[in-house]
Order: sequence, then C-alpha cells, then structure tokens
Amino acid sequence: MVVSREKTPTAQETFLQMAQAAGLRGRLLITIGLLILIRFGIFIPIPGIDRAKFVSAISNNQVLGFLDIFTGGGISTLGIFALGILPFINASIIMQLLTAAIPSLEDLQKNEGEAGRRKISQITRYVAAGWAVIQSTAITVGLLREYALTDTIWFVPETVLALTAGSMFVMWVSELITERGIGNGASLLIFVNIVASLPRTLGQTIDYAQTGGRQAVAQVVILLLVFLVMIVGIVFVQEGTRRIPIISARRQVGRKLYRERTSYLPLRLNQGGVMPIIFASAVLILPQSLAGFFGDEGAFSQVLIQVANALRPGTWVYVGVYSLLILFFSYFYASLIVNPEDVSKNLKKMGSSIPGIRPGEKTKEYLEGVLNRLTFLGAIFLSFVATVPTLVEGATGVTTFRGLGATSLLILVGVAIDTAKQIQTYVISQRYEGMIKQ
Repeated sequence: MVVSREKTPTAQETFLQMAQAAGLRGRLLITIGLLILIRFGIFIPIPGIDRAKFVSAISNNQVLGFLDIFTGGGISTLGIFALGILPFINASIIMQLLTAAIPSLEDLQKNEGEAGRRKISQITRYVAAGWAVIQSTAITVGLLREYALTDTIWFVPETVLALTAGSMFVMWVSELITERGIGNGASLLIFVNIVASLPRTLGQTIDYAQTGGRQAVAQVVILLLVFLVMIVGIVFVQEGTRRIPIISARRQVGRKLYRERTSYLPLRLNQGGVMPIIFASAVLILPQSLAGFFGDEGAFSQVLIQVANALRPGTWVYVGVYSLLILFFSYFYASLIVNPEDVSKNLKKMGSSIPGIRPGEKTKEYLEGVLNRLTFLGAIFLSFVATVPTLVEGATGVTTFRGLGATSLLILVGVAIDTAKQIQTYVISQRYEGMIKQ
C-alpha cells in the first residue's frame, strides 16, 4: 500500500492512451459492448403477461420504483433481466457476513491466496443462483401471477426459470467486465441502469416545472442546487485520504549508503467506496422481496408487510435504518480492505516505520485508531449525503426524483471516480512500459 509521489496522468494523456494503446482500447471496447448487450436484454419480454395493466398497477409503488432504477427499467418493462445484478449483490453481502463469522471461510479468504478466493467466488455464484430463484419466485407469485394472460400451472416455473437465467447471465457478464474490461462489473451495470433512467426523470421534472408555475420552478431549482452541492461533497469524500508518513531505514549496498526514503501510507476517508451504499440499499429491499414470497397470510407475512411499509423511501424509519446500515457496512468494508495487523507486519519486514510510533503492536494500534476515526467520519458523511436530498424532496414537494435520489447519485459519482482511477492506473502502466522499451 505504500506509494511514492508520481504525477497523475493528464486528461490529454489519458484520452491519447485510450485511443492508441491496444490493451486499454480493447478493454474499453469489451466493457462498452457488454454494457450495450445487457441494455438490449432489458427489453426482451417475459411471455404471457399483460404489461400495460402491470405498469399502471405499479406506477405509484415506491419500493418497486426504487428497484426499477437499479434494474434499468427491467421491472417496468418485464424483461428477462428484470432482476439484474441484485441477486449477486445480495449473495455478496451474505458471503461477506459468513466469511467474517465462519473460520473456515475466513481461512479460505486470508490464507489460501488466489485459490481460496476462487472457491469463495464459486460459492457466491451458487448463493446468487439460489437467491435469484427466491426473488424470482417472490416476484412471480406475489406480483406477476395476477397479470398472467393464461393461468396455467406452467406459468410460475417458466417465469421463475426465465428470470433466474437472465440474472445468472447478467452476473456472468459483470464478472467478464471485471476480468477483461475496465472497472467493477457489478457497479458499472448499476451505473448504466441508473443513467438509463435519467432522461425519463429529467423529462418529468421539466414537465412539473412548466405546469406548476413559479413556485414549482423555485422548488426544482432548490432541489437541483442541493444535488449539485451533494455531488461536490461526494467527490471530496471519495478523493479524501489521510497520508501517514513512512520512513524507510538506511541501507548499504557495497560501499554505497542509501539515505532514508520518505513516502506515505494513504488511508481513504471512505474505504468501501460506493459499496456500503449499494449493500445498505439491497438490505432495505429484502423485506419487500420476502413479503412478496410469503404472500399476505400468516403472522410472519404480516410482520414482513409492516416492516416493508415502515421502510418505504422517505419515511423517518427508512432514514434512520439506512444511516445505521451505511455505518455498519462502512466499518465492515474497511475491515476487509485494510488489515492494520498485516500492514504493520509488512512495514516491519520492509524496515519501514511511522515517525514517533514503535514498529509492531504500537503501529497496529495506531493504524486501527486512525482507520476507525476515518471510517466513522466517512460513514457519517455518506449517511448525511444519502438522507438530506430525501428530506429536501419532502420539503419542496418535488417527487419526480423519487427513487433516483441521493443513493443513485452516490453510486453514479462513486463508480465514475473508481472507473476513472482504474483507467489512470492503466495509463501509468503504459507509461512505464514505454520507458522500459526505450
């Protein structure tokens, strides 16, 4: 994790490498092609359903509208990719929680290297397949069956099979993008789905401003200004790092004595990036999915329905639970990304140390304290950014952004920054390859 001070690639150099470097250009083309393929799949319809009646029935459902944003319109269009990447995200949450709780899985992740990580990835795929079956069954039984054109015994298994197969294909494409393309595949798929809903949302907002008079225009302007301030804040938080100075010991090679080298250890203010927001949003969707699966009868089903109603976007319960989940997943992700014990051991092996801090246990305690404070500040800011626009929407009365809101805004900005950083990494690697060839 120790880095030296290198010049960040300029925009001109980045675009030049994107156009000329065969490796980077190929990765970009693969990424764009696969994203377009997934967008086309959204509009491949599930057969045997009255779409017009279904769309009119769910138009005022806030939870389904929120889900529709994440699936890029897959639910409202009833395409075979209606579930999108959501089962894989839920499976990732389940596996990360199990990895922290089950020693054998933790050993696979930490001590088995690449082979262990491949095994965990394979288990995650199986969990995603099972979760896709559960979600597709819940959607089919709880939502789609009453809109079926022909009520046959094959409607439920055929629809469940179509939705599950579509979700597994999306998962495979996301992993393909991560492996052979640019950026994180799952995050990019959510990014593209949110961007696809922007024209409709902006059109509805413009219509509201035109038909509502001066008061509506003022309300829309206030909301847009809040979103703009939030974007600036998100960029600062995503880019914010605490640079801990690192001093490398002097070393002698032959008769030559090398001086102490000073570098720094960068700890990000928001270690998890956009993933705490995505995971918190996915957890909030779970009660609605389970309520649809178990139906309306029984005490457990009634409890699920009440929980789902209490967690509707815009309510105070939703805001509080959402903030707590962001805080939890921020700490959880920080513990997975940065291990203070491993960092302190690596620094000791390299003969490096933090000024004023003894190597070993003291370094570990110091890093834990810094990391906990940074994670807390980052999580508080993320919670603030995620909830304030929702409250402003309620105060101004502009509901055209409902479902898009701050969660989608965080994902858009976070994924854009992370993808841009990965592109810059490839540009820097191309720069060093050019130096070696010379």
